[in-house]
Amino acid sequence: MPDLLKGLWITVQATIYGSLVSFALGLVWALLLRSPSRWVTWPVSIVVEFIRNTPLLVQLFFLFFVLPSWGLTFAPLTTGVIGLGLHYSTYTSEVYRAGIDGVPPGQWEAATALNLPRRRTWIAVILPQAFRRVVPALGNYVIAMFKDTPMLAGITVADMLFQANSISATTFDYLEPITVVGILFVVISYPTSLLLRALERRLVR
Repeated sequence: MPDLLKGLWITVQATIYGSLVSFALGLVWALLLRSPSRWVTWPVSIVVEFIRNTPLLVQLFFLFFVLPSWGLTFAPLTTGVIGLGLHYSTYTSEVYRAGIDGVPPGQWEAATALNLPRRRTWIAVILPQAFRRVVPALGNYVIAMFKDTPMLAGITVADMLFQANSISATTFDYLEPITVVGILFVVISYPTSLLLRALERRLVR
């Protein structure tokens, strides 16, 4: 059990740090895709679609096994965080896009009428309103990322599934460790989803 709790902590770390990467990078993708220049939007859209349409496990294997041959080597957990963050950033970018598009046109017009610089318009007017709209959707992707962390066992990250497999290999009992892992995922994911629904109802008032 202590090993599973240690694996749970590593799973939570991967989820938290991966989420932060996906939130930051997703916003970058969203803003770049709004660029008036096709020289910016075209390559960015290709990268985003490529990442979104390839399996997360393949991306993790590429980062962990291929990049070292090019001189780029990261610790397993760091690789997992980068992989999760990069993969989910392509989805959070769509969330940000929807949030930005949902800001009433009058807000843009008011900022223009006040002669606000474009940077200040984004920081002080548009993004705060967009963030308020996208928080529940971003939370849903955090839960999805949390449930995808067992894939990190494939690159030797000692998460819950990795620990459960190690215990099972020693005791030859797969039922109890794997069942406990499943229960831990439910115990964390379901209450979190309920909190997100409550937050969504509060924000849409």
